[in-house]
Amino acid sequence: MLGELKKEWKKVIEAELRSYLGKDDIPELTTGVPPKSEMGDVAFPMFPYARYAGKAPAQIAGDIKAALEKGEHPEGEILTAGPYINIRFDIPSLSDRILGEAESRGESYGCTEDRKGRRVMLEFSCPNTNKPLHLGHMRNDSLGESVAALLKATGAEVMKVNLINNRGVHICKSMLAYKLFGNGETPESTGEKGDHFVGRYYVRFAQWEKEAEKAREENPDIVNDPSFVDPDEEAQKMLRAWEAGDSEVRALWEKMNKWTLDGLAESYRNMGISFDRLYYESETYKLGRSEVMKGLEMGVFQREADGSVQVDLSSIGLDKKVLLRRDGTTLYMTQDIGTAVKRHEDWPFDSLIYVVASEQNYHFKVLFYVLGLLGYEWAKELHHLSYGMVNLPDGKMKSREGTVVDADDLLSELSELARKEIEEKGREEAVGDVDETARKIALGALNYYLLSVQPQHDMVFNPKDSISFNGSTGPYLQYTCARISSILRKFDEVKADYAGVKADGTLLTIDDEKTLLKAIESFPEMVRKAADGYDPSVITSFLYEAAKTFSHYYHDNQILKAETPELVVTRVRLISALRTVMKNGFALIGVPYLESM
Repeated sequence: MLGELKKEWKKVIEAELRSYLGKDDIPELTTGVPPKSEMGDVAFPMFPYARYAGKAPAQIAGDIKAALEKGEHPEGEILTAGPYINIRFDIPSLSDRILGEAESRGESYGCTEDRKGRRVMLEFSCPNTNKPLHLGHMRNDSLGESVAALLKATGAEVMKVNLINNRGVHICKSMLAYKLFGNGETPESTGEKGDHFVGRYYVRFAQWEKEAEKAREENPDIVNDPSFVDPDEEAQKMLRAWEAGDSEVRALWEKMNKWTLDGLAESYRNMGISFDRLYYESETYKLGRSEVMKGLEMGVFQREADGSVQVDLSSIGLDKKVLLRRDGTTLYMTQDIGTAVKRHEDWPFDSLIYVVASEQNYHFKVLFYVLGLLGYEWAKELHHLSYGMVNLPDGKMKSREGTVVDADDLLSELSELARKEIEEKGREEAVGDVDETARKIALGALNYYLLSVQPQHDMVFNPKDSISFNGSTGPYLQYTCARISSILRKFDEVKADYAGVKADGTLLTIDDEKTLLKAIESFPEMVRKAADGYDPSVITSFLYEAAKTFSHYYHDNQILKAETPELVVTRVRLISALRTVMKNGFALIGVPYLESM
């Protein structure tokens, strides 16, 4: 339809440009959208060809238009606007095909087979077992789930994996604080969720560090006092004991890990996050160590004078990187090497995407290079989906200082705000289960807000803004779609009165109708674009523009009380296809569809 027509026009105009310029090797013709609908539906700029023709772009546009009009060309009216050749399509004449495609494909409308036969592994979330999920994790989880859905929609076989960071010095810090200050309390005895309970001790360790630092500042000689304990040294000592298999340390580790993992599992259920497979660092770090030793034998890594094993990164413009500490303990890099190797053994992927914050850009550049040095060809197909930080209106979050926005608390807060909105509007009876509806509105608000910013950009999260029923928000989209559903339910009640009346797409002549038709037709291309760029904001923006157009259309035009029966059923057909697109788009960005709001 429109997509194919645009490709046909591009091919025809490029051929005419080659003839006009007298050469085959010319810059590729780009496309755009005219700023006003009356100027056409697609624009082809002539700027790149001015230096070849020795003429102004506007002159080239006029000449090419005249040449095109003399010969055969695809459907559409040829226009010029300064340096642009614009094409206007007869949208109403194409509407039956556009709407028919959406109707026939239903839930699969928007899906393509671009990645059919490709296996893509997607790693996201990757929590530590020393604290609960926070707002930063939620952006990660929203991105992971959405990108997975986009890749599946374009035909890929996707495996969602989660690496549980359940070992390392940071884990030992919570364990050590609990051992020293816990006094035998448990999540059961305090009534806390397990991950919150353990996280409290991570914060307690940071406080202990500050206390020790203050003591050193006040009395530098205190480090020579046998009674003085250095928190960081004790944490490193505990890590060495853990790696040596110390039974007491391992028992405490298993107990506290279980508390956290039980809490995390509950959070994932509440947020609609799921994984096909879990990996644990405690199970892969030894493989990582063996891979490092293999690299040492191959001569691609070096043993340094202090006993550590390092890799020279000068060929990629970096310094050296430690892969094994001098005491033989492993680092994040070591275990990530082992985890990548294990994953490819378990499920030979065509590509592996890591959804990890931009703070780790260096880490993944090194990881991919190291795996290549070890001889793994698939290292070329490793990708880092780097995303920006989530800040609060008053600044950056810090887990160690306990200043993060807890994921469970945030979801509860958003649900409560949604509940109040339902009650203030007197919609309890209409929505049915108020608690469930409020939860779905909260999820829609959260996922939409987190995904509406391009992944690579930092963002500021404002809970009250996200839950608004106006503007570019999840609740606004949900409300718009619920309104469409309400109209369609009302039509179903009188459907018998329109028996035998046929929809006629040529009646859809007003600008908003044409805009909605173009949006419906372009949805598969938007899915493709979002998947190719790992960028769900393409979908959030698309859905918001479609919802905004519908709202304007609904405000200015009658649907069920249109002038003629034919116009009624035609407009009903239009908004029904729009609802299909919106519901399918919702599924790609984690916004629950609500029949009523």
